[in-house]
Amino acid sequence: MDWMSLVVIPIIKSLVLIIGLLTAFAYLTWYERKLVARFQVRYGPNRAWKFGLGQPVADALKAIFKEEVVPAHVDKPVYLLAPALSLLPALVAFAVVPIAPSMMLFGRKIDFFMADVNIALLYVLAIASVGTYGIILAGWSSNNNYSILGALRASAQMVSYELPMGVLLASFVIITGTLSLRGMVETPRALWQSLWMMVAFIPYFICALAETNRSPFDLPETENELIAGFQTEYGGIKFALFFMSEYINMITSSAIMTTLFFGGWKGPLVDQFPGLGLVYFFLKVVAVLFLFIWVRASIPRARYDQLMRFSWKFLLPLSLAYLAVTAVLKVVIG
Repeated sequence: MDWMSLVVIPIIKSLVLIIGLLTAFAYLTWYERKLVARFQVRYGPNRAWKFGLGQPVADALKAIFKEEVVPAHVDKPVYLLAPALSLLPALVAFAVVPIAPSMMLFGRKIDFFMADVNIALLYVLAIASVGTYGIILAGWSSNNNYSILGALRASAQMVSYELPMGVLLASFVIITGTLSLRGMVETPRALWQSLWMMVAFIPYFICALAETNRSPFDLPETENELIAGFQTEYGGIKFALFFMSEYINMITSSAIMTTLFFGGWKGPLVDQFPGLGLVYFFLKVVAVLFLFIWVRASIPRARYDQLMRFSWKFLLPLSLAYLAVTAVLKVVIG
């Protein structure tokens, strides 16, 4: 039995993926604070080490060593489990995303993804749904009206925007003929297919904003109405875990959009220098993350009725029309 391929290499890849995502989360907060500061004509973090790069480390130490307080009125087992349940799906969803072409390292062919499952898109949707349970359980177990209201908003928002997102993904499956994210990157597409998929980028991106609870759809935690919403009763490292899941979800969503719309790791000279694929993938993900932050800095928060109306009366009919036209184009053009 080849233990290296079956056990050692998957464990190493898992550790690299988890450490990479946790590190990326920390510096995504720095990236966001710097960018938002530039949009608002100020400096952002600049005191902790060079260019403020030590700020994420300082924030992490502050959260870890802050006194842990568990209110007496909460359902303690569920209250403590909810932050982990919110974080874990954000980490494991990345397992099916190909981040680079296969390369020869140390005499072995290494695939730069954890698993190439033929139902990767369904897997991503299912795992993303599990993350919402963490928010709902956090609100329910907190035994607080504001927390309950934030959790209910999260579940309604999730259902409302998952429908148009799922319909758009079904359109992509019709175009590419596969549910595998690796297959979507490596299978050549006709020009009309790439252009038609790009048409769906803006509605898909709007759905991703709502799925990750990002501004202007950060209503489950809107502080002016709900006093931080579902996380009102959380503090210290437990509060940090919720934010960690939100930012890692942003990274995973950006990686999936990079794979669906921008060719994943593909780019000039990748065939000659496969390592360039990793660079292209990273740069594309950073560009999509820039869009998340740009929207936060530019668009005010929507009202809850506007959020729901926009999904059910505009996005869902639009995605269904897109699906119908996609099916016709596939039959007519091939």
